[in-house]
Amino acid sequence: MKRYSAFAIAREAARYHTGWERAWRSPEPKSHYDVIIIGAGGHGLATAYYLGKNYGITNVAVIEKGWLGGGNTGRNTTIIRSNYLQDPSAAIYEKARSLYETMSQDLNYNVMFSPRGVIMLAQTEHEIRGYQRTAHANALQGVKTEWIGPERVKQLVPIIELSGPRYPVLGGLWQSRGGTARHDAVAWGYARACSDMGMDIIQQCEVTGIDKSGGNVTGIQTTKGAIKCNKLGMVVAGNSGHLADMAGFRLPLESVALQALVSEPIKPCMDVVVMANTVHGYMSQSDKGEMVIGGGTDGFNNYTQRGSFHHLEETVRALIETFPMISRLKMLRHWGGIVDVTGDRSPIIGTTPVGNCYINCGWGTGGFKAIPGSGWAMAEVIATGEPQGLAAEFGLNRFQEGRFIDESVAAGVAH
Repeated sequence: MKRYSAFAIAREAARYHTGWERAWRSPEPKSHYDVIIIGAGGHGLATAYYLGKNYGITNVAVIEKGWLGGGNTGRNTTIIRSNYLQDPSAAIYEKARSLYETMSQDLNYNVMFSPRGVIMLAQTEHEIRGYQRTAHANALQGVKTEWIGPERVKQLVPIIELSGPRYPVLGGLWQSRGGTARHDAVAWGYARACSDMGMDIIQQCEVTGIDKSGGNVTGIQTTKGAIKCNKLGMVVAGNSGHLADMAGFRLPLESVALQALVSEPIKPCMDVVVMANTVHGYMSQSDKGEMVIGGGTDGFNNYTQRGSFHHLEETVRALIETFPMISRLKMLRHWGGIVDVTGDRSPIIGTTPVGNCYINCGWGTGGFKAIPGSGWAMAEVIATGEPQGLAAEFGLNRFQEGRFIDESVAAGVAH
């Protein structure tokens, strides 16, 4: 793989950009792999990358029914933060945030990580107590956050209206090293690095069945034929329940649509990310000037990857109270993604009732921010065969044992 650099750009400019090679190979599947990862989104590609980087396992195939990064990885609002209350959550999200900081150098691919800072607004007395508690918990966890008052919020976000008609801004939880990254670039960077290690990324290849023998996975059936493997990793977000059903077990999660939109581009007016959980809306400004806006999940189970007017109206109406200026903007794009939500709003990473079959799912609406930490943890589970380290508390058996990692209660909304 040729390295990307300023010198490479100058060299290619001199020869009319005729020397660029494909970022990753598109091979036909082999008959057998040590590990097959189903799902070529951010989490699946990160899992493959850390299998190679951390454990030297490179006879790996990443199978994708559509195109690389065409699912939730390319359908989110790109927010990165680690200010979670529960210790296991803070650990895996902080690992992800720290890996994002060096990702462009590690992958030799500019993922446009922007540590612009994230504010979670407190707009009720209850939220003040909750976020102050989280700030204290983060201090014990080694996650740098702080509670700030409304004056500081106004300094950071001049366009905000502090004295809203229903929900005034009473302060916020500020994480200065949170921010955003280019979602597509994260998938492309991991794919390029995996391909360079000799891994196969196989697109337009849908899994139609899972082969088992003696209670263990032996391979998969696909639209491109049968492929055998020693170990299988399922990393398919909203379609996790469907894939688990193929393997013969059930997952305690629901699949729902999460919608987002962007406005027409405007001049720079907001250089931080703001989340308002009371009205459940969040907003940032992209490098192109668009206001990137997201909200809560749909109120019913579905597999829809498009937007709907009622949700658009609900999300924008809530944010207009806090950011009156956006009422004058026009919408540019509106879309949806399928997220898989567990009862405690925390992910599942670990083994399954089927031998040599591992699952990574249940990230809900917080999947993008977790990509590198999730891949790091899932790679360790697949390589060692046991949930340990970052994944130790996120096993599927926690729902049988009643030891929930309840981030829904901690935040008051689904992440």
